[in-house]
Amino acid sequence: MAEHAARERLEKMLGSSGPDIGCEACFEELDRYVELDLRRADAERAVPGMRRHLEDCPACGEEYESLRALLEG
Repeated sequence: MAEHAARERLEKMLGSSGPDIGCEACFEELDRYVELDLRRADAERAVPGMRRHLEDCPACGEEYESLRALLEG
């Protein structure tokens, strides 16, 4: 988690290449994002920056994978 926080601080200093989404916003939108993703809808368009956050944040990425597995049955 410390690595993720350091990366977020560095990106804020340098500027990121896309929309920023933090862990709090990620958890608020995760259900909707996973449902859209499973329907093969444009989940990234609905929640800009989510994919990047899930790739960069191990905790949120793990939550995404768990929720997706649960909903896939």
